[in-house]
Amino acid sequence: MFVRESVTVGGRKLTLETGRLAKQAHGSVLITYGETVVLVTAVCTDERPGLDFFPLTCEFVEKTYAAGRIPGGFFKREGRQREEEILACRIMDRPLRPLFPDGFKKDTQIIATVLSSDRQNKADVLALTGASAAIHISDIPWNGPIVGIRVGRKDGELIVYPTVEEQEKSDIDLVVAVSKDAIVMVEGGASEASEAEVIDALMFAHREAQPIIELIERMRAAVGKPKREWAPAVLDAEIAKRIKDLADGELAKATRVVNKKARYEGYSEIKKKVAETLKAELGEEKYKSIENLVKNEFEERKAHVVRTMVIEEKIRIDGRDGRTIRPIVTEAGLLPRVHGSALFQRGETQAIVATTLGTTADEQKIDSLLGETWKRFYLHYNFPPFSTGETKPMRGPGRREIGHGALAERALSKVMPPADKFPYTIRIVSETLESNGSSSMAAVCGGCLSLMDAGVPVKAPVAGIAMGLIMEGQKYAILSDILGDEDHLGDMDFKVCGTSRGITAIQMDIKIAGLSREILERALDQAREGRLHILGKMAETLPAARPELSKWAPRITSVKVKPDQIRLIIGPGGKTIKGIVDQTGVSIDVEDDGTVNVASADPDAVKRALDIIKGLTAEPEVGATYRGTVKRIADFGAFVEILPNVDGLVHISELAHERIERVEDVVKEGDELEVKVISIDREGRVRLSRRELLPLPEGMEERPRRDAPPPRDREGRGPRRDGPPRDRERRR
Repeated sequence: MFVRESVTVGGRKLTLETGRLAKQAHGSVLITYGETVVLVTAVCTDERPGLDFFPLTCEFVEKTYAAGRIPGGFFKREGRQREEEILACRIMDRPLRPLFPDGFKKDTQIIATVLSSDRQNKADVLALTGASAAIHISDIPWNGPIVGIRVGRKDGELIVYPTVEEQEKSDIDLVVAVSKDAIVMVEGGASEASEAEVIDALMFAHREAQPIIELIERMRAAVGKPKREWAPAVLDAEIAKRIKDLADGELAKATRVVNKKARYEGYSEIKKKVAETLKAELGEEKYKSIENLVKNEFEERKAHVVRTMVIEEKIRIDGRDGRTIRPIVTEAGLLPRVHGSALFQRGETQAIVATTLGTTADEQKIDSLLGETWKRFYLHYNFPPFSTGETKPMRGPGRREIGHGALAERALSKVMPPADKFPYTIRIVSETLESNGSSSMAAVCGGCLSLMDAGVPVKAPVAGIAMGLIMEGQKYAILSDILGDEDHLGDMDFKVCGTSRGITAIQMDIKIAGLSREILERALDQAREGRLHILGKMAETLPAARPELSKWAPRITSVKVKPDQIRLIIGPGGKTIKGIVDQTGVSIDVEDDGTVNVASADPDAVKRALDIIKGLTAEPEVGATYRGTVKRIADFGAFVEILPNVDGLVHISELAHERIERVEDVVKEGDELEVKVISIDREGRVRLSRRELLPLPEGMEERPRRDAPPPRDREGRGPRRDGPPRDRERRR
């Protein structure tokens, strides 16, 4: 049955359609906003034997034809996913996954394909809404729907689904996943917004999402399939009680062990004892048939013990209360040859972070549906397996690493100096060396310290903290600086980054139905308290950016020339600029507006290159004296090159005090002589005089200067500068 329904959001029509495309998928929705169109499909197949996790896969695919483009490269076919696509996959996965039933392990795949892009309305949040609708109308068990909303704030006014242009001008940019009753996921950044301003933006998103939720419910009522029957396997109540009796007391002791390794060894020993006892009591064959259920029940008991201890006793795994931050150790400048470095440790989470400064040649080229752009600041987050005492194949960054890096990059990007004040490309790499929760926040804190160690003049220091939540009925506890176990066993992972003035980045995932405004406000207030504490600890090591760059960092000096002088620096076919680079060893970048950046770690090389550039672009001044070379002789005078590619005319009357019959009697081509600029006309033609620099012969009176014809170039067309037409391509 074909259905198409629309609702107006943000002054534009959002349309959901089903029943026409991809009908063999278990759920299929075409979502349109503006002229951006995304097809989202949901398929759920059989359960694979032996799985102990939910195999949900969310894919977001941008086809270049959607924006009227052809892929680059040799094969002319879309290749592996770009980072923007991977981040969109995470935006879909994170709020959708918790809404599937506990214990559901059937292979499930959500695919969002961007079919059309108007380059103004982004497709990522549309894909999330489309995925929600596709699952909701399918027969797949699911506790939805939800809606993806992007919120911006421009000139103090909140905007729903801002265009790309509005987004660039917004000081708040959030992607919010919203259910009927609550907020279930947040991802975004702000320019040091206050906690109250962020809360207002989240509540605004919740209100704006309601008409779309109602639209999805209407579609479900019209064409929704009956949900397939499914129930998780349940362990026998007597066996579950036996596990409780065997494990809870021992788990309560092990849970209070502060050291992660020792605590995990304690858990493992208890788990082993429970298994051996049940094998002896039930027999090997029966135990083997329920082994996975026993393991799951043991994990449930562990979660129950931890959560009860936090809620009832107000004591956490490592003995802290809800607000206390783990001990912090920071160090700056520990790597001698990098441009900036820092070590940040909080409890059992440790990261070493390095900053590298480069030129515009090191900028990252981003090729997306929105067109080609250049990125001058980027952060890469790495999570090697040894950081958790494990062994795993290392085959490039996974989605989690890309997502954590994007969060840390967003947090620090808000305090980066503008390119016209600090014309460097900046790369940060965070290596997680130990992990027990909040490693992405260690990347933020360590990244900020490494920037300051490199001498990058950040607007203000930035710190990050991960908040947690444990909720049982009406009772709840908000936890600052959560451990890995508190993330795994708790109900919320709420990361907040910012300066002392406000929030720069935020990310929230929850496992419960949603959060009220009261809990959000308390969590953000407590996060601010923790952030200020961490900033204070960071300031003890490095209160501000170092006044000097590392001696290993390139020195970039910028000069401004007229745009029509760019061709003089580049030269025919790039010959001139290549010659300067070969001669001095510097890196030179010429912008279209006439900004010339010269970079090298050797200040003498920079000076030599700048002297050459200034010589190439220098312009004659009236009254100034130059030593030039005669380039051509004419009947009426001599053309003298006084600056690179700048000729002026010495009229025959200006060669000497006495009357000259022939120019050749005084100068010849190739001669060098001192001349003075006596005038420059409106068209830039230069008149020179040799006579004014010569002493007046004894007894001779100074004769008045006679008017001379305007100087001509070598073809008789007036003055010129040598060089090819301006190369308008950006030179790197």
